[in-house]
Amino acid sequence: MAAEQIGTAVEDDRPTKPAMWRGFRQRCPNCGEGHLFRAFLKVHDTCPSCGEELHHHRADDGPAYLTILVVGHLLAPIMHVTWTHFRPEPWVMATVFTTGCVALALFLLPRMKGLVVAIQWSRRMHGFGKVPASA
Repeated sequence: MAAEQIGTAVEDDRPTKPAMWRGFRQRCPNCGEGHLFRAFLKVHDTCPSCGEELHHHRADDGPAYLTILVVGHLLAPIMHVTWTHFRPEPWVMATVFTTGCVALALFLLPRMKGLVVAIQWSRRMHGFGKVPASA
């Protein structure tokens, strides 16, 4: 019984939805104040505001896959509608959509990485769930 209560308390102290929103905003999933990144995609080892350890993350290729998924699902229908209704010159369409695709991917990639790191933090994955030595 006590283990079940402890397990429930552990899950409830890190709600996933607020952490995901903070990560998407590129903020610390714990406090929401400190910046998550020290460079474009380089995560701080610890939060500059609250000191939460963030070096445990293992985002790997997840953010890139999510970014490709979102960019593809947004731009493919727009490309289809543009081609069928307006018929721009192929070089114009290629230039505009290439630029849009790159810009959207560069905008979304750090946000998706923040989202993945926040999910890992909230679910105590990859070392985020270690109990401090003093406890």
